Amino acid sequence: MDTAAMTNASAPRLSELRIPPGDLWIFGYGSLMWDPGFPYVEWAPGLVYGYHRALCIYSSRWRGTPEQPGLVLGLDRGGACRGIAFRIAHSDVSASLEALWKREMSRGVYHPRLLRARLPRRTARALTFVANPLHPGYAGTLPTERTAELIASCRGDRGPNIEYLARTLRHLTELGVRDPNLLRVMEAIRARRPRAGD
Repeated sequence: MDTAAMTNASAPRLSELRIPPGDLWIFGYGSLMWDPGFPYVEWAPGLVYGYHRALCIYSSRWRGTPEQPGLVLGLDRGGACRGIAFRIAHSDVSASLEALWKREMSRGVYHPRLLRARLPRRTARALTFVANPLHPGYAGTLPTERTAELIASCRGDRGPNIEYLARTLRHLTELGVRDPNLLRVMEAIRARRPRAGD
């Protein structure tokens, strides 16, 4: 898959992505879990191997600004990740991919990947977006305190960066998923806030 040619706002042809005909599964691990932005016919908890959820992408628009970028999630190499897999009906695949490309691929900070997702009663190949470590928007692994500092202080077109983290944690809790890394960041943010009477 030549991702260098796929970084504009227009989605590539299905053949370029090597997506088989029929319905398409999308794996969401961050804001796609609560705000997919495309129609789907079913959803299920999903697990992918080889990548983990990480606050490794600088956000200069949705949750930050070019002058003060925030942090959003990407799939980074190693480990495993629990999230939500959405099944899109074949008739909605093309329009859904166009919407996803405008949202996720305009900067080229992600690579689209078809990964094997384990669902409750089956496995499926699911399209997802993994972090591009060669992109200048890739933050890598920042210290917890630095991550907390950025998220606590940034906001963008879609609101405060901390709201993004809180909604992700809330949705993971509803799924019965505990993400220790994200919880550590939230604890560090709370520790930064002055206590009553200080």
